[in-house]
Amino acid sequence: MTRVLAGPWCTQMLGDMGADVIKIEHPSRGDDTRQWGPPYAMTSEAEVLEDSTYFASANRNKRSVGVDIANPDGADLIRKLVLECDIFVENFKVGDLARRGLDYDSLKKINPRLIYCSITGYGQSGPYADRPGYDFVFQGESGLMSITGERDDEPGGGPQKVGIAIADLTTGLYATVAILAALNHRNVTGEGQHIDLALLDCLVGLSSNQGLSCLINGAEPHRWGNAHPSLVPYQVFDTADGKVVVAVGNDSQWQRFCQAIDAKELARDSTFYSASGRIRNREALIAQVSSVLAARQTEHWLAAFSAADIPHGRINTYKEAFAHPQVIHRQMAIDVPVDKGIGSVRGIANPIKFSKTPVHYVRAPAKLGQHTEDVLSDLLELSADHIAGLEERGVISCQTSKKTLQEQS
Repeated sequence: MTRVLAGPWCTQMLGDMGADVIKIEHPSRGDDTRQWGPPYAMTSEAEVLEDSTYFASANRNKRSVGVDIANPDGADLIRKLVLECDIFVENFKVGDLARRGLDYDSLKKINPRLIYCSITGYGQSGPYADRPGYDFVFQGESGLMSITGERDDEPGGGPQKVGIAIADLTTGLYATVAILAALNHRNVTGEGQHIDLALLDCLVGLSSNQGLSCLINGAEPHRWGNAHPSLVPYQVFDTADGKVVVAVGNDSQWQRFCQAIDAKELARDSTFYSASGRIRNREALIAQVSSVLAARQTEHWLAAFSAADIPHGRINTYKEAFAHPQVIHRQMAIDVPVDKGIGSVRGIANPIKFSKTPVHYVRAPAKLGQHTEDVLSDLLELSADHIAGLEERGVISCQTSKKTLQEQS
């Protein structure tokens, strides 16, 4: 019972790993992101689908069931489904589901083994618990934007958000980890439990070394643009015809880097021998390195750094990234089958590579209500007449005739 990104990212991850995911949606509107287009998803047969690429990015390997939980009969359907399910994931505002009898305290009474994961902006408790919010808000409030972007004394300086919805995606990953841990606990004890995840908490937790430095030393981390606060040189440099990323992480790499750029004087300069010396003398070092790199073309430096075993790279567009030989080898672009005769939809692979239980992509992002009949007839054993009556009263929405998972595979 999640929409937009954090919850759907979690449940897509679980679906990739073999869970049978039932996505409960409003029967007429569905997930908000279905309408977040253009761009819209397209099949391999050049058929433009009804839903956005945003929706498609987080909703494969799921069955869509359209249910109006504001209708008492709809809420009752959810309670019946809970008896057949292991995990319940929701991202409603605090208190909303309690009014429908669909909160954890209500549902654990009918299924004590239930693992119930709540995803909200600020968590289930605290002075901000009732506030709404999106990813952008939490990037700001968590401190992340204060260290993201160019330095204030550089052109374009100022706080910036990350180019993807990092709060949502991080929370989705934390939710996946938490659910799997709760499953393991249940396997041992038989107990279900409630998981309380907040987007703000997850981004604060993600602050890692930057946040801990502030806690321990009281020092406010700063924005460094494409540079690194603790490693030098570790940034983007201009070349004669473009840009190159250089990441020198230790003293031996520094010596090899100096050899690769034919800068013997830098290698011999005791000022730059150690990482701390390079940090303290950052400006002088960067000025000299920049001058050298600007004199030759990008391809020259890529070859030189590769030969010297220096971490380096291009700055690719996403089109270039998906054409990267290593990305192709790792099969990070996939095709997920749609209904028979319609072809497939392109997708981005799950990056986890299992040796025994490989990820399978069996369902393209479903149409709204595509599996309502399947789920209600198979799991709840409702008759066709009962389902038709529910649809006629607007309690549910149905889109397609029954298809089994084996047929779609």
